[in-house]
Amino acid sequence: MQVENPSTDLKQQKTINLIVLVAALGYFVDIFDLLLFGMVRVSSLRDLGVSDAQLESIGLRLDNWQMFGMLVGGIFWGILGDKRGRLSVLFGSILTYSIANTLNSYIHTIPQYEVLRFIAGFGLAGELGAGVTLVNESLSKERRGIATAFVAGFGVFGAVFGCVIVLWLKDWRLCYLIGGIMGFALLILRISIYESGMYLNVKNKTSNLGNFSILLKDKQKLIKYISIIVLAIPIWYVVQLYAKYAPELADAMGLKYPDKKQVAVYAILAVYSGLTVGDVTCGLLSNYFKSRKKAILLYISLLIVSILLFWTLGRLNLFMFYLMIFILGLTIGYWAVFMSIATESFGINIRSTVSNTAPNFVRGSVIAINMLYVSFKSNAQLSTQLSNIIVGIICISIALYAWTKLDETYGKDLDYVE
Repeated sequence: MQVENPSTDLKQQKTINLIVLVAALGYFVDIFDLLLFGMVRVSSLRDLGVSDAQLESIGLRLDNWQMFGMLVGGIFWGILGDKRGRLSVLFGSILTYSIANTLNSYIHTIPQYEVLRFIAGFGLAGELGAGVTLVNESLSKERRGIATAFVAGFGVFGAVFGCVIVLWLKDWRLCYLIGGIMGFALLILRISIYESGMYLNVKNKTSNLGNFSILLKDKQKLIKYISIIVLAIPIWYVVQLYAKYAPELADAMGLKYPDKKQVAVYAILAVYSGLTVGDVTCGLLSNYFKSRKKAILLYISLLIVSILLFWTLGRLNLFMFYLMIFILGLTIGYWAVFMSIATESFGINIRSTVSNTAPNFVRGSVIAINMLYVSFKSNAQLSTQLSNIIVGIICISIALYAWTKLDETYGKDLDYVE
């Protein structure tokens, strides 16, 4: 992708292009590793001696460990990025999750799996926020939305690549090893990029770098911060309950399939193929509308329609099941615009903190989504379909309410401190 900035010379322009490329490749590896467990859940747990009756419950537990790691890591890497710089997070986070995924290929027990999923989640928490913050602080306000859409669109394609690898190799241990190797290879590229000039200009001029209490002490800032997080929860509701746990959903809808191991892989492939297209188009639409909020409202509205269509048409046959999951992925493709809003909503001194914690709190909402789903399904004795739908109504309703609490950030000058 060629990013133009007339105020820089050729060398600076190449540096900016490299920052965008490295951020996109970093997110590509991030998504590959983040979704890998969902793709190999059935095969890996069976290989470790888990019965088919426990695949869902133990899988949800491992998911929760990974997402809890992301919650803790989001806070750690976010504050570190404001106190020590964006590059420290890029190097530290990828090193952590690369080591964890490499070791994951050698596990033999569920407790080992839990520990390494937590560590991998902790490491993965720093990748996206630091990359998007660096991109947004390096580009002009007219170009940063398109660049973020490119980063997100290319990045989520990592899930598509992961599905292809899993279907091709059929060896979950080797897949984890490949994820670790890709991370280590990415570290070499990171050596060539530089720290954000906007950050360096304020680093020694304020003592409030990475001060999380700024968000907690000011009511308006706290409402804005929470609203940003809640806005994206429907994205992970769809990824979790329609894609990662597609085998259980297909069973509940009475669909027949030849291999349970492949259902989640094909569903993740479908949802992230849609997300790849959705992230790019939503980013372009936000530039066309000159509004982040209008683009997101459009996509959430389309998501509601696509969920209704899924429950109507998705039960017809396996092809329609995957097609509707693809369409669901397309309509949740506002992740890039969500990240732009998170980055653009706060000053330089806490921007990394927000950009890292917000997406990871969204990902961490999977814990609450899982708990609600299990509660409705087990405690309230509701069906899989009805439990799924009720969780969706809750997620989308609070997201729409959060949308009303946010200001427009398109074109906002980012060179300021809180």
